[in-house]
Amino acid sequence: MSTPSLLSTPALELLAHGAAIPAHPLALHEDGTFDERRQRALTRYYLASGAGGAAVAVHTTQFEIREREVGLFRPVLELAAETIDAEAGRPFVKVAGACGYTAQAVAEAETAAGLGYDAVLLSPAVPGADEKGLLERARAVGEVLPVIGFYLQEAVGGRYLSPAFWSAFTDLPNTAAVKIAPFDRYRTADVVRAVAAADRADEVALYTGNDDDIIGDLLTPYETVAGTPRWFAGGLLGQWAVWTGSAVTLLDDIRRARAGDHEAMVRCLARRSELTDANSAVFDVRGAFRGCIAGVHEVLRRQGLLANIRCLDPAETLSPGQADEITRVAAAYPWLTDDAFVAEHLDAWLS
Repeated sequence: MSTPSLLSTPALELLAHGAAIPAHPLALHEDGTFDERRQRALTRYYLASGAGGAAVAVHTTQFEIREREVGLFRPVLELAAETIDAEAGRPFVKVAGACGYTAQAVAEAETAAGLGYDAVLLSPAVPGADEKGLLERARAVGEVLPVIGFYLQEAVGGRYLSPAFWSAFTDLPNTAAVKIAPFDRYRTADVVRAVAAADRADEVALYTGNDDDIIGDLLTPYETVAGTPRWFAGGLLGQWAVWTGSAVTLLDDIRRARAGDHEAMVRCLARRSELTDANSAVFDVRGAFRGCIAGVHEVLRRQGLLANIRCLDPAETLSPGQADEITRVAAAYPWLTDDAFVAEHLDAWLS
């Protein structure tokens, strides 16, 4: 079936304008079964925080939800969509993750489309596929829903993709955005320039997924051959799955800084390294990212949004010293946390 253009729906207009989009975690009971009550509370938290969307069934949600014995891919997507549709009351971008070879990715996109999702974040982790194969896969998925490309860091399963690939990806008819997350300044600049050089450059939004330098990405105008600077429109981030109320406030401050507010610029620059420090703790950089999902869970557990830090793999947990690091950054940077906001609304979200 044909897909809408980038500007044909309010949600996709919001995606093009720029938004804070958290990567939605998975709430589990201690025995590993799905905790629907707290899963719904997380979605309500993101709505109340002022986020512009949520990405579901992505890395932060745990890719294992697709395994036959787990069987949570559709239930997780469905619960988020139902909650958003019933309670948002405003445009809100519903992004669904899709993985695997073409047949699987298309099937997952079809499930998401049937549940009312707006776009697909397409994982590049496809063993054995070359760049031509990845482009053909993206084109096939784009026949179902608009596609958000994803440059994923190698530490968590990504791979190098050439600038020529990203120009071609941008020119696919149903590419809506590109999430740039190689955690590498050189490769980030390569992708920005490659997108800017494409024929559809003005129709494709740039989103940072570089949780290691969120503010740096969002404050930086990239000069291009066309002479028009390119900016990141927003962020689609695992880091923004926590302290989301503060993340939305930060994005507003960054916009003021970009518009010429000197005080906002100074404030954002001061917070640049602080947010990177906080991400190091939450994502477990010292532990080679082994505790990144558990770190997100730990922040949410401390706030009462999650009951525990259980992952689908019970061996996936915090690294030694990671909890202390999370305590340190939360205390060191009071602007970063939204604990009071969560405490005020938690009972309602859990109802």
